[in-house]
Amino acid sequence: MQSRPAFHVWLWMLIASAVLCQIASNFARPLISYKVLALGGDSIAIGLISASYAFIPLTTALWLGRISDRRNSLRGLVATGTALLAAAPIVLSHSPSLFIVGVGSTILGMGQLCFTIAGQSAIARFVRPKSMDSAFGWFTAAFSAGQMVGPLLAGLAMGPAGQVSPEARLQNADSGLLLAGAISLLAVPIAFGSSAKKDGAPEDNGISPPLPESITSLLRYPAVGTNIIASLALLTTTDILVAFLPLVAEEKAVPPIIVGLLLATRAAASIGSRLLLPVLLARSSRPGLVLMSLAGTAATLSLLPWVIQLPWIAAALLAVGGFFLGIGQPITMTLVTQAVPAASKGAVLAVRLLGNRVGQVGLPAAAGLLAAPIGPSGALWMSCLVLAAACLRSSKITGN
Repeated sequence: MQSRPAFHVWLWMLIASAVLCQIASNFARPLISYKVLALGGDSIAIGLISASYAFIPLTTALWLGRISDRRNSLRGLVATGTALLAAAPIVLSHSPSLFIVGVGSTILGMGQLCFTIAGQSAIARFVRPKSMDSAFGWFTAAFSAGQMVGPLLAGLAMGPAGQVSPEARLQNADSGLLLAGAISLLAVPIAFGSSAKKDGAPEDNGISPPLPESITSLLRYPAVGTNIIASLALLTTTDILVAFLPLVAEEKAVPPIIVGLLLATRAAASIGSRLLLPVLLARSSRPGLVLMSLAGTAATLSLLPWVIQLPWIAAALLAVGGFFLGIGQPITMTLVTQAVPAASKGAVLAVRLLGNRVGQVGLPAAAGLLAAPIGPSGALWMSCLVLAAACLRSSKITGN
């Protein structure tokens, strides 16, 4: 009876806009790496620009979470995020320097943050608890759909040749970025249909709602800190994979179209695991699935740099790793929202995203520095070590 979730129209509209926005975002992000290379940048530049995607948004995450807790409708915040996601690729396509590429990457990150906080908060506030895992699963599956289609489009935009002139690479990247902006524009009208309403009687009964808790109070809940670290490890692994797999492939003469197919394979596997969450939860606990996600992802992706020149084996590894990678994010959302009072659901999701952004600022930059002396494969191995550390922490806290 769980195979067809009875969601409201607003949630399906939110999911549809998420698919388009994430296709555009994940179309743009690999192109940013290729554009940086065409402009004369190296792995350090790619790491820093990847960090810029999260740095400025990092300072606004909690503020946006508080806003989402106070607003009756989150439609405006969803639409704002969608508009920023449309504007960023256009800025990137006209960027003449690495600095402006960093600015465009920051706008892209801000749009992603607005959209994600609004969408997650709407689900946490307006979906019944028994349907929350499934709703978060579908919402994050929409993100994985974008992560599947976007890199494929990026690979097609860059062409089959691995070694091309910087001028041709730059022209291909700019054309692809313009198309990414157009795809996000399609999501803007759909976003206005994502206005959610609480089931049952209205909450305005003349009694003031309880004040949301402070960030330090939220972090005292055991489930919050543990799952923020797990979420950080999983999300930054996805980011490092998107940013540095093109470099690993470039080093070993693997063409961009193969990179796009490999990243799409990973995302398709994550879609599958997220849609299968009700089945997985019937067989394991939420904390157990988070541990499985962390350990399985680390084990499989650690082997990837050695087999990147063997596309079928690399695709098989990314399919298995992608399945594990997809499990953790929606479950950590449910675990943190169920650990705190209703007045702090948006805030705790923002704190979770704040943790993600800290990871997205620090880890790609560190990965870029590590890749300079060791090579781009070192960035992937570093993310696997972070996953393993998060797994050990979670196992100690949960006792699994």
